Amino acid sequence: MASTDTATSGLASRYATALFELADEAKALDAVAGDLKGLKGLIGESADLRRLVFTPVLGRAEQGRAIAAVLEKAGAGALTRQFIGVVAGNRRLFALPAMIDAYLAELARRRGEVTAEVTAATALSDAQTAALVDGLKKAIGAKVSVDVTVDPSLLGGMIVKVGSRMVDSSLRTKLSKLQLAMKGVG
Repeated sequence: MASTDTATSGLASRYATALFELADEAKALDAVAGDLKGLKGLIGESADLRRLVFTPVLGRAEQGRAIAAVLEKAGAGALTRQFIGVVAGNRRLFALPAMIDAYLAELARRRGEVTAEVTAATALSDAQTAALVDGLKKAIGAKVSVDVTVDPSLLGGMIVKVGSRMVDSSLRTKLSKLQLAMKGVG
């Protein structure tokens, strides 16, 4: 299993590097990043889109047409549509999420940004996101970009990962710790 993950990671990195170079030449780094973030969100929200990306049952042409229609509807730029068309044509859609992550990580690295992965119980407002970014910026001492996902099972609070550091202030974890402490009493 680990060798498959490593192979996918290497594949994703090569494709992401190629896209990054194309976007840099076209002066479209931010536009492509926006397209990719939007697509990543769509993949996370739609079970049908996840099936399209991860299921090898569909033929090359079917996958290509379907992903092209999704990108068109999402308003993705020409470079992003062409790139993902090549990915679909090469039967590599299964690695698309890893390609997106690799592209965004490279963009952040070149800008001197640190990416914080935040899992919150509910969607954050713009003000909450800005406050979180500001707090992380002060704590880390670098520019911070935030990748927020919502997990209602946390009940409340959030989990923040920056590199190898993680802070878990979720209500679910606090309740689990309380439950363990209560087992020791009495």
